[in-house]
Amino acid sequence: MKYFLCLLTTLIIGTMPSLAFADYEKGTAAFEQSDYETALKEFKILAKQKDPRGQYGLGLLYDLGAGVPEDYKEAFKWYRLAAQQGHADAQNNLATLYEEGEGVERDSREAIKWYELAAQQGNFDAPNNLGTMYLKGIGAVRNYVTAYMWFHLGEMKGDKGAKNNRKFVETRMNPAEIAEANKRVSEWMQKYVK
Repeated sequence: MKYFLCLLTTLIIGTMPSLAFADYEKGTAAFEQSDYETALKEFKILAKQKDPRGQYGLGLLYDLGAGVPEDYKEAFKWYRLAAQQGHADAQNNLATLYEEGEGVERDSREAIKWYELAAQQGNFDAPNNLGTMYLKGIGAVRNYVTAYMWFHLGEMKGDKGAKNNRKFVETRMNPAEIAEANKRVSEWMQKYVK
């Protein structure tokens, strides 16, 4: 009997993550097919379980007004919950809300903080977003070396916009600044890319 209970417990625990994964997959597939009603239902189930993927999904629905009224405050709430659990895409989108002042008071320093966390976890858009902030001096002192670094990191991920931005900022830099920026890229890669 003990063996049976252990086996049953193992099976239940072992299948729980896959059940949640299936809900996320179903919600994502529904979202991609513009079946926002199903996406909303699936993401709500996950969000109630404090699953950051479901919280991010709800944030995205409210951010885009897809199947629900567009509501940046609600998007902010869900992105923040997911971002606090380390969801990179939620961190990037939360940063964007801070940067734009949508659903929350504009706070460029908070935007930089969340973009950096997203970039550290591999979010595709965060490096270019950060580069733009440093290029324009939003939330930080304008810094071409730092902007170049972020644009170059984005370019390395395949972001064509980041590549164009890196080329643009490079025309405003001297060789020593470019060398310093490339050194920072290498240091960042060693620290965050495993």
